Amino acid sequence: MEFREIYCDNCKKVLARYNVKYYSEDVVDGLIQTIHVTHTRGGHHVKIHKKKSETG
Repeated sequence: MEFREIYCDNCKKVLARYNVKYYSEDVVDGLIQTIHVTHTRGGHHVKIHKKKSETG
């Protein structure tokens, strides 16, 4: 399985993982603007990585 992983460089942690099959890139961008807005407004640098699951 492939996932889009939302990672905060400032906090050095993964904020969320979204399955590519169910969440398009546009939907993930919208989720960043709504759910993860505290990080972006706080000046944190948020990245989206596309990764494969180790188990799948």
